[in-house]
Amino acid sequence: MNPIEIDIPGKNLKHERRPDWLKIKVPLGTKFSEIRRLVDEQRLHTVCEDARCPNMAECWNRGTATFMILGDICTRSCGFCSVKTGRPLELDTDEPRRVAEAVVRMGLRHTVITSVNRDELPDGGAAIFASTIRAIRDRLPLCRVEVLTPDFQGKTDAIQTVIDARPDIFNHNVETVPRLYRRVRPQAKYARSLDLLRMCKEQGLTTKTGIMLGLGESDDEIMDVMRDIRAVGVDIMTLGQYLQPTKAHLPVERYVTPEDFAAWKVRGLDLGFSHVESGPLVRSSYHADEQTVAENTKLTSA
Repeated sequence: MNPIEIDIPGKNLKHERRPDWLKIKVPLGTKFSEIRRLVDEQRLHTVCEDARCPNMAECWNRGTATFMILGDICTRSCGFCSVKTGRPLELDTDEPRRVAEAVVRMGLRHTVITSVNRDELPDGGAAIFASTIRAIRDRLPLCRVEVLTPDFQGKTDAIQTVIDARPDIFNHNVETVPRLYRRVRPQAKYARSLDLLRMCKEQGLTTKTGIMLGLGESDDEIMDVMRDIRAVGVDIMTLGQYLQPTKAHLPVERYVTPEDFAAWKVRGLDLGFSHVESGPLVRSSYHADEQTVAENTKLTSA
């Protein structure tokens, strides 16, 4: 079957027509339905769906998905995120087993585990993160495990719990430039995110972070953030276009061109990042398996 072309979230930029590079082709007649059934059967959540990721069809058709643990209700109210905000449900301690079962049945070689914020929990859900990593390793030892975590309110014991489970990649997104934090992620702190990434790197983990462009940041601010991130030893960086998920979320201030994204990739590599994924449709987990291969290749050849 031929692919169909669709528009993706983010269509309210002052009533302007979105550029052609923000249209994607969704392939039909592939593995998408199979992944959908498996996720439903195991009563799991994926950030692919909850965050309305524009790459969901491509990734699911490749047999990859980013699992979102700790439920689908977040205790924070970030201005860019479409995940529900409210009072989370009771903690599901069986979730790590079900995620591992799904990973095994999908036959994944690389999986990404992320979560909502659970600030009401003493450890922010860190123990469930660690249990999920270990459950996957027990069932499928050769599968690489990447985590994309919240900041755990800067609680070092909670962060250490996840570090001790030794994920292959520890990802935590700074999301935007410091000046915009109050508007974009009001319950977070820029310095706290940098401290988390530094702590992970100091204990030998491969680290990763990402930012969104198009929220009102300047080029100088982007460059300053990239320098800050590299200064704490981050290995992998992602840069993507912010897209407004609903009218209730922050508007898009500008569309960054593919050429500009390519230039940011060059600047990032010049700063010393081992891998930079930069493009309008790039998200934290986009081609995460390929990023790991690239990182491991560079480490081996170093």
